[in-house]
Amino acid sequence: MNAFIQRINALLPQSSDEVIFLGLTLRQVTEFGLSIVGAVSILILGWIISAWAARFVRRTVERSPKFDRTLGLVFANLARYGILALTVVAVLNQFGVETTSIVALLGAAGLAIGLALQGTLSNIASGVMLLALRPFKVGDAVEIGGTMGLVDEIGLFSTQMHTFDNIAIYMPNSRIFGEEIRNMSRNPTRRIDLTYGISYSDDIGKAINIVKGILDADERILPEPEYRVGVTSLGDSSVNLLVWPWVDRTVFLDVKLDLNHKIKEAFDANGVSIPFPQRDIHIVKDVRA
Repeated sequence: MNAFIQRINALLPQSSDEVIFLGLTLRQVTEFGLSIVGAVSILILGWIISAWAARFVRRTVERSPKFDRTLGLVFANLARYGILALTVVAVLNQFGVETTSIVALLGAAGLAIGLALQGTLSNIASGVMLLALRPFKVGDAVEIGGTMGLVDEIGLFSTQMHTFDNIAIYMPNSRIFGEEIRNMSRNPTRRIDLTYGISYSDDIGKAINIVKGILDADERILPEPEYRVGVTSLGDSSVNLLVWPWVDRTVFLDVKLDLNHKIKEAFDANGVSIPFPQRDIHIVKDVRA
C-alpha cells in the first residue's frame, strides 16, 4: 500500500501546494484518502477472515469426538477476536500511528486485568480443560470431592449438577479440576459389593450355595466377569460373606435392592441367621473375698 501511495505521489505535480480543502494541499488530501481506503480495505478483509476463521475452528472442533460443543464456541471466539485485534493494529499502523506503545499498553492492561480476575480466569481455564479432557459429560452420575449427583451443564465458569434427592449444586470449575472425580457412568458395567453376616453356628457352605442359587437365577447378573462369593472376614459376632456380582450400570441399583431382599428371605427360609452384634461377658468373682 505504501508503494502504491508513492507511485500516486510521483504522478502529482511537485509544486502542488495550493490549498484546496480545509487547509490541506492536494498531495495531503490524496495521501489521506488513500490511507482511508487502505484502512477500510484492511478492516473489511480482517472482518471477513475473522468470521471465516471462527466458522472453520468451530466446525473442526465440533466434528471431533474428543471435544465438547461448548469448547468449539470458545476456540472460535478466541480465533475471531484475535484476528480482529491484529486488524485494528494494522489499521492504526496504516495511519502512521506508533503501534508498539499501544501493544505494550494493552499487554500491561491485560496483565492488570488478569491479576484482578485471577479467580475467574482460573475457573475459565479449568472449564476449558474439563471440556477438552471430558472426564464426564452431561447426564453422567459423578462424585466430586465427596459430592454425588448428575451433571446438568458444563460451563466455562461453573458446572451445574443435582444430587439424587434433586438438590441443585453449582460447583466452580477450579474446585472440580483440583478434586478427585469419580464417574459412575463412564464404564458400561459395574460391580455390586455386598456383605452378609451369618452366625458362627450356621453352615457356611449352605449359605454360600443359597447366595449362588439366587445369583444364577437372576438374568441381570453378567456371566463375565464371573461373580465371587466367599468368606471375607471373621467378625466379632458373625462370619462375613462377600458377594461380588457384575451387572450393567443401568440396572445397578435395582439389582442391588433385589439381591438384599431375596437373600434375606432365602436365609430366613433355610434357617440361616443374620446375628445381631453381641458380646460375651464373663464375671469373675474375687476368691480372696
